[in-house]
Order: sequence, then structure tokens, then C-alpha cells
Amino acid sequence: MAEDLVVTDQLVIPAVELRERFSRSSGPGGQGVNTADSRAELTLDLRRSPSIPDPLRSRMLARLGNRLVDGELTIAASEHRGQLANRRAARERLAQLLREAAAPPPRGADRPRPPGDRRSGGSPRRSGAAR
Repeated sequence: MAEDLVVTDQLVIPAVELRERFSRSSGPGGQGVNTADSRAELTLDLRRSPSIPDPLRSRMLARLGNRLVDGELTIAASEHRGQLANRRAARERLAQLLREAAAPPPRGADRPRPPGDRRSGGSPRRSGAAR
């Protein structure tokens, strides 16, 4: 059932690079609460992943640095009662996190323009006095 994780159109993490682990979850569960391994953990070794290009990897490592343990990013999901739903939630969360970390840096501000180059003349009082 392992599927590749589609982050963006250009970035797809192969299923072999993802590690899944299941354990007992706290919270609701009914009769199977002590027997079902419904909590899902999804781990990606960001530092050693061959499917992430180097420039993108350095950006992701910098942005996700506080969430990494030995270069690995782990997402846990236990909000649902079923293992499949938690697995799906963990995959969606990992993809979203990687998408945000891979986003290009925001553009810097343009150079400040001299007052004469601006369209608005500043305060309305000043523009009214010039007319």
C-alpha cells in the first residue's frame, strides 16, 4: 500500500524513502483501544534523500532545522480512530510541510523611490496645496 508522496509537480518522494511506524494511540477508540495500533508515524531522512535536489535540500534543512532529529523529519498523527485515516493525515501533513519549506524565498523590497517618482504626492493636504 506504500505510495509515492507527491509534494509538488516537480518533487515526488518515492515510497522507499518513507518509513512508517504504527503504535497505540491515546484517546478514543472503543473496544479496540488497547489492541489497535492506530497512531501513525511517518519519517523522511531529509539529509540523505536522493530525490531532493541539493539547492532545495539546503533550503528545506534551514527552514525545518528545529523539527529535525539527525536530519530526519518525523510526523505523527493520532487524531483519528483508524490507522488508515491517521496514515493519510500524516502523509498530507508531511507533504504540506515539505511544500512550505520548499517554497522560494520571498522577493526583497524594491529600492525606495525619491518623493518625485511616487504617484501619490504624500498627504492629501500637500497635494491640495499644490493645485
